Amino acid sequence: MVCELRREFKFPLKQLLAISELSKATYYYWVNRFERPNKDEMIEQVMLEIRQEHTNAGYRPMVELLKQRGIYVNHKKVQRLMKKLGLRVTTFWHKSRKYNSYKGKVGTVAKNKLHRRFNTSIPHQKITTDTTEFKYYDKGVQKKLYLNPYLDLFNNEVISYEISKQPTYQAIATALQEALELTSDCLYRRTFHSDQGWAYQMKNYVFKLKSQKIIQSMSRKGNCHDGSVAKF
Repeated sequence: MVCELRREFKFPLKQLLAISELSKATYYYWVNRFERPNKDEMIEQVMLEIRQEHTNAGYRPMVELLKQRGIYVNHKKVQRLMKKLGLRVTTFWHKSRKYNSYKGKVGTVAKNKLHRRFNTSIPHQKITTDTTEFKYYDKGVQKKLYLNPYLDLFNNEVISYEISKQPTYQAIATALQEALELTSDCLYRRTFHSDQGWAYQMKNYVFKLKSQKIIQSMSRKGNCHDGSVAKF
């Protein structure tokens, strides 16, 4: 306002500052700031072009889309620039739920033999597993991967794992077979612990454990802490 009055009506600066109760240092600070060139002009232009192609891209997809054009910007800066440019997201997706492998009782549900005793002095004696869903962006499109690790509670080492694009029994069975082979040197009876997911109740899974005289243990229904060690 002070700048406009001074420019249009040629009022003395000292008089305007006295009326507005603005210090001289503050006045020149803002004058210099407004006259400063916009160093983000190129990034803003690219963001506007991206938004024309991806009309509802939020700041997270925007970061990935900028990377594809060779522009690497911190997500906080992208969020700030989008707010400055008025690039608002008008359509919201419902927050996706975390992957839950429990589909009810579809096979054999074992008792909880581990009872949260997540330690042992014997290698390969207690093994725990779980399926974890990971989300990532590929060319601005959200995708998912599923990790199936088998963890040795002796030293919390991942002894086998399998990654798949879908939560399939084949991925779990592949990781299980490797875990069975690696732990076959254990002189004591082994315990394999999991949640009550559909794959761990299947006849093939149960048979593989029984055929090697392995104790199958499952977390109680709705109690994630019973198998929290294997959750990534």
